[in-house]
Amino acid sequence: MGQRISHLLAASWGAALYAQAPLTLAEAVRISLEKHPSIAATRSGISAAEARLRQAKSGWLPKVNYQESWQRSNNPVFVFSSRLMQRRFTEQNFAINDLNHPDSINNFQSMVSVDQTLFDAGQTGNAKRAAELGRQMATEDRRRVEQDLIGRVARIYHAVLLTGELVRVAEEAVKSAEADLARAEARLSAGITTESDVLSIRVHLTAMREQRIRRQADLGVARAALNEAMGAGLDEQHTLVTPVSEAAGGPDQADREKQAAAERPEVRQARLAVSLAETQVAAARVNYWPQVGLRGGLEADRARFVTEGSGSWFAGVSLRWNLFNGGSDKAKAEEASHALARARAMEQQAASGIRLEVRRANADLTSARERLTVTAAAVSAAEESLRIVKNRYENGLNTVTDLLRAETALDEARTRHVAAVHDVRLAAVGVEIAMGTLNENSDVLK
Repeated sequence: MGQRISHLLAASWGAALYAQAPLTLAEAVRISLEKHPSIAATRSGISAAEARLRQAKSGWLPKVNYQESWQRSNNPVFVFSSRLMQRRFTEQNFAINDLNHPDSINNFQSMVSVDQTLFDAGQTGNAKRAAELGRQMATEDRRRVEQDLIGRVARIYHAVLLTGELVRVAEEAVKSAEADLARAEARLSAGITTESDVLSIRVHLTAMREQRIRRQADLGVARAALNEAMGAGLDEQHTLVTPVSEAAGGPDQADREKQAAAERPEVRQARLAVSLAETQVAAARVNYWPQVGLRGGLEADRARFVTEGSGSWFAGVSLRWNLFNGGSDKAKAEEASHALARARAMEQQAASGIRLEVRRANADLTSARERLTVTAAAVSAAEESLRIVKNRYENGLNTVTDLLRAETALDEARTRHVAAVHDVRLAAVGVEIAMGTLNENSDVLK
């Protein structure tokens, strides 16, 4: 019966594993770029910027309006002008009594007007340039969000792998402690050791089991975090197949700082912000210049909605020049100049900060690689030390304290080594983020 239950449990576990779709890091990144809400938000931002650009371009196009109105009154001026516009004015309407006390009349007015800018001193051009710069800034913002998301997915993906490796290390520690306990109990039965040795190993075994439980819980949380980063359901199950290898990916480059200055979205946005501020300075100075426009239209005035009336047309050119408005234009120009100075200072700050980030990322990668070598040697030394201590313990040459110390040292060495492998991968991702070159096809994701 027990064997049958074991077969059923094994079959169900195998089915569960089969149901988990293999998931590479590159595939996880692709899914996140398709489904995560932050990417959808940046798409909307770009669409809004493109709409503002179309709006700005419309400044040179004619504006056509249609207006329909109805009025009724016995006001002498209204009656006189309405009859004149309707072309229904007769000689009898000049009678004094009719002029002073006219009967109320209707005036249905239909009007189509066209306004065309002839000269605006570059106002439309500046608006168009500002909108184009805004679209470019929205595009760079999307690049920044994408790189942040890719980096986040990579960190969480490797965190899942790291936690899984830590679970494996904990399981090995539990198995080793169980073997030590069996060995100590056999020695106790043979009268070679004491009850205190057996109790010490049992305490150590309990600690290793507790550590395994904590790491298994951390693994579940890490998997849910990966699903959230991909925009998937928190309970979806995947089998991660990109290995936690020692390969860092990405070639070393002596000019990483220079590349970061050219590729980082933040630097590009700061540069665009300077150009936008320059455009706003030019736009503020436009207010000193006149604006010339053309206006034309067709008008129909009728006593009834469709009859008893006549149409007319009009056309004209207008010039508007603001000669004095209390210093408002000057204040706007000064404000724009100060904003430009601020944008230039922010550009310098961004460039300096990004150079520092590149150096920090390079240092992290170098440190992680060196730690990888050191921890690998430490694992080999700890394994050999434990082997020697076990042999000496079985021969009564070492105490149980020596054995447990060697077991703990091996567990810690393995944990540090796994963490170092994880840090190398993440440091390589961090270098590409600092350089502004991280994308879904980057080698560090393979």
